[in-house]
Amino acid sequence: MGKRNQTLGEFIIENQEEFKYSSGELSRLINSIRLAAKVVNHEVNKAGLVDILGAAGETNIQGEDQQKLDVYANDIFIKTLTNREIVCGIASEEEDDFITIQGRNKKNDNKYVVLMDPLDGSSNIDVNVSVGTIFSVYRRVTPAGSPVTIEDFLQPGKNQVAAGYIVYGTSTMIVYSTGHGVNGFTLNPAIGTYYLSHPNMQFPVDGNIYSVNEGNYVHFPQGVKDYIKYCQKEEDNRPYTSRYIGSLVSDFHRNMIKGGIYIYPNTAKDPQGKLRLLYECNPMAYLAEHSGGSASNGFERILDIIPTELHQRVPFFCGSKNMVAKAEEFMRNA
Repeated sequence: MGKRNQTLGEFIIENQEEFKYSSGELSRLINSIRLAAKVVNHEVNKAGLVDILGAAGETNIQGEDQQKLDVYANDIFIKTLTNREIVCGIASEEEDDFITIQGRNKKNDNKYVVLMDPLDGSSNIDVNVSVGTIFSVYRRVTPAGSPVTIEDFLQPGKNQVAAGYIVYGTSTMIVYSTGHGVNGFTLNPAIGTYYLSHPNMQFPVDGNIYSVNEGNYVHFPQGVKDYIKYCQKEEDNRPYTSRYIGSLVSDFHRNMIKGGIYIYPNTAKDPQGKLRLLYECNPMAYLAEHSGGSASNGFERILDIIPTELHQRVPFFCGSKNMVAKAEEFMRNA
């Protein structure tokens, strides 16, 4: 386990032998994400000073207006990962299709694909509220040297070899796991170095925070309505506190530290749910499970779901283990 004054670079080197396919590739991949995060962080922090705020005038594959910083973050992460020839393919929430990366020899012998949400919660930028980047890493299933195919990306979340997020907030943090605990690193902006600030992060088994957009209450499934009523009832250690930022990274980060549940259910308007399985739910579920929490679509484990399309959406219940179990109980009994 790392020491609090340890840098992210030192931590990666010290722990790379824990990774069963260790060839230094995964370490280089995390390093490149660290570099891209620094560049995006710099841009996010000066967003109020330059003409980079607001919508870019295009919509992404989801039909949502792209914020200018969404496009910028997407470009930076893709360029950083491509230029270093560390991955053989990238899928992004902002791109219609996956990107095949060819090496200089027109082949690509790299073993990993990255899926990402380059700027989660970007509508919060205009009001100076935390946003984040989410990333997920898989080992490819097609033969090395051949172009990646859709099956390299449509893997269940339990196949992830690493996942993490960057939160651009009052301080900027990278939180990630390669399957051996979850660790958080905070950027010292004066020298541009990330230091281990949150070793071995753990979800409290119980919590007293629930995070859900209650404005959609009337459209929620009955099980979610019943669970919210349970959270609000004066009994035992309840009522719970309602906290909802509207940025998955920020809500998840707070709940992991303090104990809580994040819920984004399906609604009448979004019968499949709103969050993306591959870019948001799988990486967060991976982090939750490796920090003692759990994640579900209300009925089954998120990491067991077999994806059928790149931009698939699912309902999402994620957080402290006992809170997720109680929410699932209400879903089953509704």
